[in-house]
Amino acid sequence: MGIVNIEEDLHDQLRRASKVGCRSINAQAAFWIKIGMLCETNPTLSFNEIVERELRAAGVSAQPLAVVRHDEAA
Repeated sequence: MGIVNIEEDLHDQLRRASKVGCRSINAQAAFWIKIGMLCETNPTLSFNEIVERELRAAGVSAQPLAVVRHDEAA
């Protein structure tokens, strides 16, 4: 494991995104790195296809879930 230097603005975005994804900052960075690497090595797949493929490989059902928009939940 090593240290990666990133711009302050990117670190701030990383910190905010980690809260949304319920991940540590390091786990969020690892997620972004992995997804970025998979996107570059599989340019014909969309982000959603890559995530779906990774979920299936981990044994997680990739069935779409109903999404409730905040403006509809009242």
